[in-house]
Formats: sequence, structure tokens, C-alpha cells
Amino acid sequence: MTQRPNALPPLAALTTPTLTWNEGAPHATAFDDVYFTRGDGRAETEHVFLDANHLPERFAAWEAARPFVIGETGFGTGLNMLCAWVCFEQHAPANARLHLLSTEKFPLAREALEQALSAWPSLADYAQVLCAQWPAAVNGIHRLHLTERVTLDLHFGDTTERLMLLDGQVDAWFLDGFAPSKNPDMWQPELFNAMAARSRPGATFATFTCAGVVKRGLKAAGFSWKKVPGYGRKREMLAGSIETPPADQRRQPTPWYTPPPAAPAKHVAVIGAGLAGSTVAAALARRGIQVTVVEREAPGAGGSGNRQGALYVKLAAETNHQSRVYLAGLLYSQRWLSQQHPSTAPSSTIPLWQPCGVVQLASSDKEARRQQRFIEQHPLPREVVSAVEKSALTDTAAISINAPHGLFYPHAGWVRPKALCEHLLNQPGITLHQGDVTSLTRKGAGWRLQLADGSALDADQVVIASAHQANRFAQTVELPLQSVRGQISEVTLPDKVTGPHRVVCAGGYVAPALDGVLTFGASFVPNNASTDVTDDDHQRNIDELRLTLPALVEALELAGNPLSPDNLGGRAAVRAASPDKTPYAGPVPVAEAWRADYLLLSKDATRVPNKRGEHHSGLWISTAHGSRGLASTPLCAEVIASRMCDEPMPLEAPLVDHLHPGRRIISAIIRGENA
Repeated sequence: MTQRPNALPPLAALTTPTLTWNEGAPHATAFDDVYFTRGDGRAETEHVFLDANHLPERFAAWEAARPFVIGETGFGTGLNMLCAWVCFEQHAPANARLHLLSTEKFPLAREALEQALSAWPSLADYAQVLCAQWPAAVNGIHRLHLTERVTLDLHFGDTTERLMLLDGQVDAWFLDGFAPSKNPDMWQPELFNAMAARSRPGATFATFTCAGVVKRGLKAAGFSWKKVPGYGRKREMLAGSIETPPADQRRQPTPWYTPPPAAPAKHVAVIGAGLAGSTVAAALARRGIQVTVVEREAPGAGGSGNRQGALYVKLAAETNHQSRVYLAGLLYSQRWLSQQHPSTAPSSTIPLWQPCGVVQLASSDKEARRQQRFIEQHPLPREVVSAVEKSALTDTAAISINAPHGLFYPHAGWVRPKALCEHLLNQPGITLHQGDVTSLTRKGAGWRLQLADGSALDADQVVIASAHQANRFAQTVELPLQSVRGQISEVTLPDKVTGPHRVVCAGGYVAPALDGVLTFGASFVPNNASTDVTDDDHQRNIDELRLTLPALVEALELAGNPLSPDNLGGRAAVRAASPDKTPYAGPVPVAEAWRADYLLLSKDATRVPNKRGEHHSGLWISTAHGSRGLASTPLCAEVIASRMCDEPMPLEAPLVDHLHPGRRIISAIIRGENA
């Protein structure tokens, strides 16, 4: 197959395989081949993939700050990955990390995965962790945190396509999949070329097959190979390496997005303790980096300070990069939040989040048609999102609703943002420092943060995560940001009046009551940085609630508690938005250098200068998350931490580029405008 390196395939659900079972071993009907041999499948995996890649010895000697990366073509039941995980735990030093990535075009259903892995009781604990996080069968990258030291990226989709979109490098390959005679579409020259382009110098590979098409493809791509003893009745197999991988040509059309060279960091300063800052801090601390979070007020004091917030997204009918980022973020947040457990503080009796489901209403016939078009063009698994017709909306939301159409996200829900920020910052390796950073200056190979009280803080690298104030530094002053005021309203529900059992979204959102208090809103006032609670915004929220859930408003009135600004509590905060409504997450560009280096684009956008983008070394940013920060900040934190730590990225390369803070500079140059 051929594909442009930066082209994403259409968003789609993937087909789960049809299986038959032979003494507990799954057999793929479409390929007429087995996933593993029931009796000695684990021993075969250890011989073919672990030993032939010399993993026990390499794990034992691993001292790099970055993780050891294993790439696999064909996840199947996950047996190979689980065995590699076990091998790593047995042999690697205590501070080493492992990053597994595996492609799969036909992911098993969770129940089939559990059944297949039950054949290996010795792997039961590992299989349980994997199955608990098993993602929906949607093409894309799904990041799973198996332990603090082991990460698994599942790249669902065509193997060659997935590797072409991979932003990362691999140390050892498991060249697996059904046999070339059974699955010839996978074993093509493009596969071996993609493997070579994503290999680190000296990367090894091992495969069970000695087929001629494999030997020729590997050699043509630059791998050296040799025959080595196979396992069981298979006399020979292949193993080898690639000493000098070919240059990755993917960045030729967009050299400005070439990432800065990775520089190990022992101490990182994060400016801001909202969702953007706290998720970055937690992601870095999980990687063993010491983090100092500098915050003017307190965790969640700004836009992340509400008691309750909705985890939801609004996906485009004609899927674009922004919509792909937000869907990936939603799915990642759902898995990630399930792993967040509050401390033993009194507030821990209330969960940090509830996956109660989200009903997204169409407030007009036009929006109903848009939702229907989205479902028709992108029929995703029902465990991700499904259409709800008017007749079923009331039952789905568990509250009376009169709308023409809706979408249901069964595993989304509500979160306590402020409590989540506090929880994330209460992790080993994170120090919270109260102060106001006024300037950033280079100090040697690192940075000095000057504070308003005259003190200073030094760090190897810095992440700016201070929402609408993120562009007040000299290095970020030209980053376009918009302040957006948002006010939520709160009312104590009287006896016998209950709110929705699920989050309901339309022009705003209404969450299930927390401690008897109903939260709804939020207002949306662009170019306004006021945090005063106003009656006007309360009235806007009341009017929106009346449109969304008129039966609830009527029940409140009948209970003698009619809604008015006078009897509402609330909170106002300022969010940050970018002009294109996509977050900024990545390294900070040197704006003046970009304008000079890429000036030619203003005359002819097809004449791309052969010069990589210049960045402020060790300076990063995560901001402009708007009102969808619960769906974007955790994944954006992984984008920054992965790049900083020289790891494979959690999104396809085009989506990583879409988040790059320099995108507005390039678009402005092409249009002949100022960024």
C-alpha cells in the first residue's frame, strides 16, 4: 500500500476478528491461522522474540534516562507484549523504563482477549491490568499505563499505515503477525521501509518466518539478517539488526515542526497549577523527574477551580485534525481518570470522577442533522458514542428531555477539577511553590524563573501552563491567546427534586447533583477577563437550563424554589483559547527566527526552505484548552512529557504537529499577516 506520510486515514471503527477456539487457543477464521500454540506458546514467544532480540541482557544493562522501546507488528492476544513486560521486570534496573508499542488491524473484543489470555495463569495479574484498560476498536493510538514504569501504545489500524504515522523510534522489533502465506497484505516492502525509518541505530528484530519475501524486504530496507534456530518443529527463523537507519523524510514538507533535540532533565519547573500544569507535573514525575510547580494562588485557583466539570467533546461531522485530537483526548482521559485514586483526606470519600455518561443534545433541527451526519460518516463503537433518537432521550438521560436528537457517550461523565489538581500535585517528586513568575531568562543550559517577590528559581527545563497569562513572557508574547470568561451557577436541590443522572450538554452543561448541589452553565464571554460573579451570567445559565431541561426547572418552581440570580451560588473564571480553538502543546518556537527562516512561504507556499524550526531550548507550553480541558490536558501532558523524554508520541505525527504552538506563525506567514 502507498500513503502520504502525513495523511490520516478516515476515522472509523475497526472490525473485530471472527474466532474459533481449539482447547482454549484462538484461531482467526479470516486468516486460517492460530494466534499461539496452546501448549507452548509462551515458550515460543520467549525463544523467538525475547531471546533472539537479546532482551534479558539488554534490559539488565539499560541505564538510559529514556525508556527502552519495543515495536511489534500485530498485537494479537498480547502474549508477546506481556512476556516482554515480565522479562523487563525480572532483569531491568529499578529505575529503568519500558515503552511497548504494537499495531493491530483487527483488535480482539475484550471478552475474547480475556479468554485467550486465561490460557496462561502465570500471566493472570499482567493480563488483568491490560484487559481493564483495553480500548474501543477505533483506529488511532491508545496509550495505556500498565505500571509506573511500563507504558503500552496500541496503534489500531493497518500496520504499515500506523508505522508511517508513528512519531518515535524503536530499539527492538517483534516482526509478528499471521504467516506471509496467510496474510500477504501485511508483509510488503512498505512495511520494512517504515520499520527502518522508525528504528534507532543498532535496532534489532526477530521473526518466526524465513519466507523469501521477508528476507528480501528486510535487506532492501537496510536490515541485515541471519538464520537462527527456530522453535519446536520450526527449524529456522530470522534475526538481525539495522546499524544505520535511513533518514526520516517525513518532515520535508514541514521542517518547522522538526522537534528540538532531546535533552535529559532532572528538574523541571511548571508555571501554573491548574489542569494543564498539574497533568504535566504528574506526567513528568511518573517518569522520575523532579518537578517544582510555581503557582500564584493555589491549585485549581483559575479556570480549573470548579467543584464539578464535564468530561465531554463536540466532534466535527467532517472529521478534522482538531476533532481527532479531542476524540483521542477523551478516550485517553477516560482510561487515565480510572487510575487516579484520591488520598486518605476526608474529601476522598467523594470520587474524583464519575463515568456516568454524557448525553449531548441537539438543540435545533440543524444540529440534529449534523449529529446524524457524524454518526453516518463515522459509525464508531457504541461504547464510544451512539445516536439517540428523540423517543429514547428521556430514558437515556434519566430525566425528561424534549430535543430532536442526541448523542450518548457512555463512558464520559463529570470530574471534580479542583480536587483532581490537588490530587495530582500530591505525588512524590512534585513540590508546590507559591509565587508569581514575572520573567524567564537563560541560565547556562537551563532557565531562571524570576519571581515577583525578588526571589528566583532555577530549572533544567520549563513548562508554561498559565492559561490566558501564558503569553506574558518575552518568549511567548507573540502567541495569540484569547481570554474567555465563564461562570457556572449552583443551586441546592430541594427534597424530592433530583437532577439528571447523567451529564446533559447542549448550549451549556448540567451535571448530576453533587452533595445535593446542582451545577450548571457555563457562560461563554470572549475577550473578558473578569472573575466577578454577575447576575447577567446567572440569568444566561438559567435561560440555557430552561431550554435544555425545562421539566427540571418546572419541578424546582413547583417545589417553591424558582431559579433566579438571587438564590444561586456560583463561580467565574477565565479560560484561554487559541484563534483556531485547538490547544497549544509542545516546544516554544523562536518567533522572529521562524519569520525570517520561512519568509519565502509568503511569496510561494510550495517553496519550503530546508531548515528545521528553531525553538527556545528546554521551554514548553500547554495552554488554550478552553472549556474542554478535561479532555485535552492529560493527553497534551503526555505529548510534552514524551517529547521531553525522547519517547514515542501518544498521537500520530500530523496530530502532534497540529498541536504545535508555532502553527499560527506559519499560517500567518503564508497569509502575509502578523502571527
